[in-house]
Amino acid sequence: MNKKAKILLAEDDENLGFVISDQLTDQGYVVTHAKDGNDGWSQFQAGTYDLCLVDVMMPGMDGFSLARNIRDRDEFVPIIFLTAKSMDEDRLKGFEIGGDDYVVKPFNMSELAYRIQVFLRRSGQPAQNANKVKLGNIAFDYKNLCVEGRDGTTNLTQMEADLLKMLYENSGELVKREDILVQIWGENDYFKGRSLDVFISRLRKYIKSDSSLEIRNHHGVGFTLFDHNLSG
Repeated sequence: MNKKAKILLAEDDENLGFVISDQLTDQGYVVTHAKDGNDGWSQFQAGTYDLCLVDVMMPGMDGFSLARNIRDRDEFVPIIFLTAKSMDEDRLKGFEIGGDDYVVKPFNMSELAYRIQVFLRRSGQPAQNANKVKLGNIAFDYKNLCVEGRDGTTNLTQMEADLLKMLYENSGELVKREDILVQIWGENDYFKGRSLDVFISRLRKYIKSDSSLEIRNHHGVGFTLFDHNLSG
């Protein structure tokens, strides 16, 4: 499934960009290497990609700006940041923009390849339940990555849909943070945990028009999705 996947790599370090592109190509991916943010945006507009690797620190258009442009144009394509930054706020900013994951430099290629495989495998899987399901007064369409309510249709990213699906399948029950992180992000990591809170905030925003739905936070433990229409 992943052998034909097309990857956009935006990396201004010529040597690192060559190494990443060369090794991913050897693994069977089709890689387009953009030398900076502006080039990355031009390449993205001109092609179709299954995943984007975006360096945060680039001249001209930085990685955050590029990711914001990509997300405005395509709500679903996975975006993985390549970053040397260690500040929590910078990592969280990436998730708030719409990034899905990050890999901190220096990294080894096996780690990057694993991250790529996680997202491509997930986005390529057929939905186990292709039909819409009811969440309160909202219709959740996992296959088409959207929720439909009185205010219209809201598109979801793959990770948002995966998270909502996991909460829905365990409605009324506590879903532990570590279980969510391992199943969706692939590991239980502190910074991934911070990003999980960002994704929960997004889901709350998407369902806030329906007073019968609640995502309850069990501090430090996990989350529970309540449908008060069902619980009476």
